[in-house]
Amino acid sequence: MSADAAVGVPARRPVEIKVCGLTRAADARLATSLGARYLGFIFAPSPRRLTLAQAAALLAELDASERAATRPLRVGVFAGAEVDTVVSMVERLRLDVIQWHDADGAERLRAVRAATAARIWSVVHVGPEGIAPSQLEGAALSEAVLLDAKVDGQLGGTGRTFDWDAMRDVVAPLRASRRIILAGGLRADNVVRAIRSFAPDVVDVSSGVEVSPGLKDPARMRAFVDAVHGVALA
Repeated sequence: MSADAAVGVPARRPVEIKVCGLTRAADARLATSLGARYLGFIFAPSPRRLTLAQAAALLAELDASERAATRPLRVGVFAGAEVDTVVSMVERLRLDVIQWHDADGAERLRAVRAATAARIWSVVHVGPEGIAPSQLEGAALSEAVLLDAKVDGQLGGTGRTFDWDAMRDVVAPLRASRRIILAGGLRADNVVRAIRSFAPDVVDVSSGVEVSPGLKDPARMRAFVDAVHGVALA
């Protein structure tokens, strides 16, 4: 038995893939061809941030080449944005999911929920001390919870992991009613262990498949996807 197969909880199959921080249509098309279920576009402070005009042009290029049957769901990443801004961008860009980075914004999240049919993913940052209780209020309003490593001053894409084993039981009560997305420092060489240990519904990769922020590397993307698919076949 391999070390990965012996660790933690067996994966719930199939584990879906989100490729986040996309800034180029070519990278998004490759992610789609490799079987990514979600494509992430960032509208929050980040070196991968897109303007509305940049995102509209990128998504229009994808629309010209994608078939409806194979179109991944599009995730917009927001932090601290006004409700009207979020709703307008969701409608303009035809986003399917809102990834909400705002631990203290439960009231605004309720307003977003009331104004759009897009799914909501609440981001919970995990630090050395675990998860702050205040973050779970937003999680209760969402269809899914995305767990990422806490790094002061940064929302994500840091390449940092958190202790998957320590958080597995903490997150267990959330699993019955919402999906769990695992982010933070995932790469081809550690995603198998992450899945075996944490049993997420979705794995979210950004910096782990990049040559520089926002620029994806085809070989790293293929290796990551192959690793995830390999878990399902094991």
